[in-house]
Amino acid sequence: MGSEVVRALKGITFDVMTGDFVTIMGASGSGKTTLLNILGCLDRQSDGQYLLDSVDVNKLSRNQLAHLRNTKIGFVFQSYNLLPRTSALENVELPLMYNRLVSAKDRRDRAIKALEAVNLADRLDHKPNELSGGQQQRVAIARALINEPVMILADEATGNLDTKTSFSIMALLQDLNENQGKTIVFVTHEPDIAQFSSRTVTLKDGRVIKDHVNENKKNAKQALAALPVGDDV
Repeated sequence: MGSEVVRALKGITFDVMTGDFVTIMGASGSGKTTLLNILGCLDRQSDGQYLLDSVDVNKLSRNQLAHLRNTKIGFVFQSYNLLPRTSALENVELPLMYNRLVSAKDRRDRAIKALEAVNLADRLDHKPNELSGGQQQRVAIARALINEPVMILADEATGNLDTKTSFSIMALLQDLNENQGKTIVFVTHEPDIAQFSSRTVTLKDGRVIKDHVNENKKNAKQALAALPVGDDV
């Protein structure tokens, strides 16, 4: 920034193992977004090494990075990032549109399977404005799953949702993690959301100040059932 050098991250070191469900927490400005961008191969770190599925990311070209992102990583965003004029099915198909090795039929079949996995089999032809916020986020999660990535990165994926819908999304992510073995890294600033993960890495001023296993991990499905009865999510 001008003549001033701002170090967003300083000496960050940690491992994410296959099948982990890790939340990254920290106040605004702690470095969460920068860290997520590096994990997602959107940014490169200025020093150090990042290995993704045994691949040294720093040694890859821009095209190789794009291929890695499209095959190894599934992204879920706070704002869903769905195309407004296309159906849920077409939104989920999108990551496979540029893969010439996948036929149109296979692409559709895989998209349907992904939507079934997030309990939206009856919403295939609905456009985003015909879906609730929770349903839109489920479409985004299905889109993240379609390439069968080694890691799902979620950036404040419950930030725009009410408590009941947030717990519903966390119940889905817990199911994907525990029953399907998906590795998940979830950025949040909400402690009640972090309690559903297996491990929490806390950042402050660009450094890891705490990295601990959540001994009392809560079950999101049970937490959802315990909420007062209200509108369906």
